[in-house]
Order: sequence, then structure tokens, then C-alpha cells
Amino acid sequence: MSATLTFNQQRLFKQARSLQEKQNLIVVVKNNAYNFGMERAYKVFYKAGIRSYATTNLEEAVWLRKQDDQITVLLLDPSTEFDVLREHDISLTLPNVAFYHQYKEHLEGIKIHLVFKNLLNRFGFDTAEEMKAIFDDQFLTITGIWTHFAFADELSDERYEIEKENWSNVLTVLEPYLDTLTFIHAQNSASYLREGLFDQHTHIRAGAIAYGARPYYDLPESLASQTIEVSASVKEVVFVPKGQSAGYSAAFVAEEDTLLAICDIGYGNGILRTRSKHEVIINHKSFPIAVLMMSHLMVKVDASVTIGNRVYLYNDALKLDDFAHKGVGAFSEQMATLNHQTFKINDIPLSE
Repeated sequence: MSATLTFNQQRLFKQARSLQEKQNLIVVVKNNAYNFGMERAYKVFYKAGIRSYATTNLEEAVWLRKQDDQITVLLLDPSTEFDVLREHDISLTLPNVAFYHQYKEHLEGIKIHLVFKNLLNRFGFDTAEEMKAIFDDQFLTITGIWTHFAFADELSDERYEIEKENWSNVLTVLEPYLDTLTFIHAQNSASYLREGLFDQHTHIRAGAIAYGARPYYDLPESLASQTIEVSASVKEVVFVPKGQSAGYSAAFVAEEDTLLAICDIGYGNGILRTRSKHEVIINHKSFPIAVLMMSHLMVKVDASVTIGNRVYLYNDALKLDDFAHKGVGAFSEQMATLNHQTFKINDIPLSE
């Protein structure tokens, strides 16, 4: 068997529905739906009752609109493709005052969300007064406002409190206009799970938690059910005597007589090098990785491991959010690198 990437649509559905039943979601589907696969994820999210979607990519936004003419599609990044936005009824994020004045005449007929920069310092309006001036101009069709909390998943970082205060001040200044808005969204997965939906807000903007990953490690495991599995197979088991090496440029040197399982997966499949610092599971036992190469993985094993055994890099016992806590990379980083073209794709479909 080859390296296999399994997508569990049943779990994705249950995860999404459990959130949507509590609170309306804008689900983030950027970067091919966190590399879960846009078509696969959209089908599941829609069945779970989600009707609002956000991405940073215009092509993805157009694809979403073609699936349904009633859903809300929000482009989180600014764009000057105004005719495309109008044609496909895609809501546009207005990033700052300068953009507004430069392109004001082109924005007519496009639904607009104003974004407050806050401490993320990516793009957005610097002050509430700047945003108020856009409202007062009464030229745009403004349907939403939003911000992003850059420190929501840092439990000991006081800057999250500063971000919340900054946003609260924005809402105070814009209070006369809030009743005219369909969308007021600031909370990512971490912020929502910490505090529930804030007053005056209409939606949460869910990323990681919608895909079955806890945004920070302290949350109960029961809140998220991992929706992917990555496995490979043992192609050979080799004996390496003490002092001998294995891998390119003697990447592994045996400190004692060692058995190495040679597995058909590597960084060419999108496995992060930092993942090789941690164990895999074979036959329900944990074994350390010795060498990660482009197409192969060498694992230090015992005599219980034989050719054909499955090697698990991600499963219910090897969770993406656990590895994020261990420093392998954020959930989104681990997901984004997985190279679908190099895997046998296995789908666990939704039941009808």
C-alpha cells in the first residue's frame, strides 16, 4: 500500500454542525479549505447548515458563488477585480482609507465589510473614527465590520485584552450603525471557545475548530474530533549494526544494533521536518523516527514490526493540535503542506 491521506467527512460534518447549532458561523475556507479540499469541505459545511464562507482568494470566492446563489461569500483580502466581485456578488473587505479614496467610484454595487487593523497589523483601518467617516459618507453598501484577534490563542498574553478593548471602542463609536449590519464578526476559534459569542456580534469566524482542531492545547479534547489521518506502509525492515549509518550523508548513525523500518512517505508528501522529532505508531506501539527523507521514512523499531505493517503519522492518537503544542507547527501549517498528489486519497463519506 502507498502513503494514504484519509478525509473523514462524517467527523467534519459533526464538528461543523455542533458549532452551527450553537451559533451562526462564517467558516473560513481559504487555501483549499485548509487543504481539506474545497469541494469536499464545502459539501459537508453546507449540509451542516453553514451559509457564510470566507476566503482570501478570489478564484475560490468565485467557485463558492457558483455552488449556490444564496450563500454569503466574503473575500477577506482586498481586491481591485471590481467587475468580478459585482458579477458574482462577492462581499469585499475594505482595508483602509486610502483604498476607499482611490477606488471609491469602482465600489458601487459591491457589498462591503470594513476591517479594523487592531494588533495584527496586517491591513485594516487604524481608528474607529476612520471607519465612521466611511459610514457617514453614505456611498458604500456596508454589510459588515470585522477584526481579528492575533493573541486569542495565547492564554497568558495580555495583548488579547488590549485587542478586545480596542475593538470594544470601535463598536462604541460605530454604535449608531450596528443595527444596519448583517455581519459583525471578530472572534476566531480561540476567542469564541474562551468566551462565547460577544454581545452585539452576529457570527463567529471559525477556522481550526471547524476542521476538528483545538486552537489551543488547554481545551478539552472532546471539543474537537480530528478529521484526517495520514499513514504509510513498511516496505522493508533493515538491520543496522552499531556504528553503521543509514540515510543520505549518514543522517542516522546507530548507537547500538538497530532495526529500521523503511516506510513509503517523506517530506515530498508534505510531512514537516519538525514532525520527525516525534514518534509514529505501528501495531499500536510508538516508535521514534530516525530519518525523514523525500520519499521515505526510517523508523527505529523492534522485531514486532514486519513488511506491510501500517505506519501512522496522524490519527486519533497522533493529533494535529497536540503536535502544534509540541512545536511542530500550527494546525494550518501542518495541513497546508500535505501534498494531495502524492497520496492515495481515502474518503470516509457522509452517510445519506
